[in-house]
Amino acid sequence: MKNQLFLLSAFIFFCISCEVKVDKSPVFEISFSEALSSGSFDGRLLLLISTNDENEPRFQISDGTTTQQVYGVDVAGMKPGEAVRVDGQAFGYPVRSLSELEPGEYYIQAFLHKYDTYALANGHTVSLPASWAAGSRWNREPGNYYSTPVKVTIGSGSNIKIMMDQEIPPVTEPEDTRYIRHIKIQSKLLTEFWGRPIELGAHVLLPEGFDAHPEARYPLMVFHGHFPSDFGGFRTEPPDPGLEPDYSERFHLDGYNIIMQQEAHDFYKKWISNDFPRFIVILVQHANPYYDDSYAVNSANLGPYGDAITYELIPYVEEMFRGIGEGWARFLYGGSTGGWEALAVQVMYPDDYNGCFAACPDPIDFRAYTVVNIYEDENAYRIKGAFKEIKRPGHRDYLGHISSFLEDMNHRELALGTHSRSGQQWDIWEAVYSPVGDDGYPARIWNKETGEIDPKVAIYWRDNYDLRYIMERDWKTLGPKLKGKLHIYCGDMDNYYLNNAVYLTEEFLEGTTDPYYDGEVDYGDRAEHCWNGDQQNPNAISRLRYNTMYLPKILKRIEESAPKGADLTSWRY
Repeated sequence: MKNQLFLLSAFIFFCISCEVKVDKSPVFEISFSEALSSGSFDGRLLLLISTNDENEPRFQISDGTTTQQVYGVDVAGMKPGEAVRVDGQAFGYPVRSLSELEPGEYYIQAFLHKYDTYALANGHTVSLPASWAAGSRWNREPGNYYSTPVKVTIGSGSNIKIMMDQEIPPVTEPEDTRYIRHIKIQSKLLTEFWGRPIELGAHVLLPEGFDAHPEARYPLMVFHGHFPSDFGGFRTEPPDPGLEPDYSERFHLDGYNIIMQQEAHDFYKKWISNDFPRFIVILVQHANPYYDDSYAVNSANLGPYGDAITYELIPYVEEMFRGIGEGWARFLYGGSTGGWEALAVQVMYPDDYNGCFAACPDPIDFRAYTVVNIYEDENAYRIKGAFKEIKRPGHRDYLGHISSFLEDMNHRELALGTHSRSGQQWDIWEAVYSPVGDDGYPARIWNKETGEIDPKVAIYWRDNYDLRYIMERDWKTLGPKLKGKLHIYCGDMDNYYLNNAVYLTEEFLEGTTDPYYDGEVDYGDRAEHCWNGDQQNPNAISRLRYNTMYLPKILKRIEESAPKGADLTSWRY
């Protein structure tokens, strides 16, 4: 009996003495106004928190140290006036949980990134962003709801209500001009895949004298890159005289907006000059539910964008605007995403294009998927030893100073969207390269929270999208078709370490025989991201000259490789 009393007393004492942890994290109850809609919506509900009012919080989420805070939760069937709770369980970036947020005064905003339901040809039904008219930029997509930012005090146990009462308006379509036309077609291939009408588009820059020379047939230049709202970098008027000069933090230049306008006008003057070769340039419009473009290849998750662009869109453009319409008269160029696309399209459609100029390409060898070897590393975020771990870097400057880590960059995406739906860089690589997962969404190359790599998914990536591996594997048949067509450029201090994959690819290319690749790989000393082969000018200038800088090499290639009887004159007026 004494023992029982002792145990009971000890238990009571322990319970009185122990600290009972109660979740005191702030709670936000978010709804949208009936004035916006009487319907219900699926999507990603975001709570945005900022320490300043320099801009709306929705425009302040980034990978750098200036980023503000975001928390996200998935919602299904959210109805007007119905409050959705965002609390300490919501995944956040950069502060993981609301329970860890320092008490204080903040500017807050709620945002609903709407999703729609897609019944895909592969038999899966998925919920993905409903609009990509603004290039899959969640914070600007038409139809998404948001609240007006307000200043509040957030503390332990706070309960704050937010009503979304604003809707992002439709995008204004660009108008045709004398030189620039805009076309859209419904893709049969993509419509079949997505189970609904899907369009492809292009901004088309026409040559000087197009209407005055109906007999002319033109080569086609495909300028790949991110979602362009119009054909940029071409301006018939001089810079605006009253334009207030701005400062480019990236290039450390005053008046960079004026420089860009002047470069665009200089391009126009070259374009119409008597000695400038006449050809057509297109910027492809292929935004989709996952990203601002498709990476211009066929994908298990995005559909047959490669075939749709090469066999539907480009022939349509060439027929409408009198293109030559043969592989020897088509060329590819672009930087970053566009650099990867230029090389990938040339490799995967070797007979349909006559040369690619791939600047600062996204990883073209997955042994250097930025700083990760997806075939040998176990974890993407950390290098682990017996007693120490090192976080893998994600972004640096030309001096090697690190501003973000891979883990943080991926956690930002996870806060913005689950299932590869953030509309950001790492998620689109996953959506393009991965097989379809059991749930219908892209199979994860690594666990988004922990960084653990899935080796089975890595092998799928290698066999289908590792461009160096594919070329090396298939060089016996690819080599003769790619000889003289490959040009790759990268800064040796690329912000995202993309030069590492270029080194590995160059090692293979320079070792090729039967045939030798007979192309070009070049590096910019201490050059950051977007270096594109110009050894005379800084990035700030050369990145504005894609449409002129490769011309001498393109013309030389045409002269050397055009088939007998090819039209080399009608477009040289």
